[in-house]
Amino acid sequence: MNDTKQSAEDLAILERLNLDYNRSDQAGDARRLSEFLAEDFIVQTPGVTRNREEYLAYIAKPRPFKDLVLREAKIRILGDVALIHGRATYTMIADGVEQEALYTDVYQKREGAWVCVSACAIAPGA
Repeated sequence: MNDTKQSAEDLAILERLNLDYNRSDQAGDARRLSEFLAEDFIVQTPGVTRNREEYLAYIAKPRPFKDLVLREAKIRILGDVALIHGRATYTMIADGVEQEALYTDVYQKREGAWVCVSACAIAPGA
């Protein structure tokens, strides 16, 4: 029974982190992202792999899109690792075209706290 409570608590934390990740991406809030990206974080978007430092610098720049909306997210907790599979839409500022992104974020529970260790997005214009 304690496992169920822990899983519900972990699920709530991961749901919040997923929302915070998406909000931080839209707002260019590298400070908030830095609070839960692991030191060994790696992100891949089409044609680009960035480490934590490179990604935070990228996020701090003006965002090339607006109106980011999280459309769905599925969270799977596998012990001390969690996968978040999501879909979001956004509008490119340059041409006004709406795009859709699919992403998978990997979180790991380290020293009692969930941190994002990896992210991969299939996102045109990213």
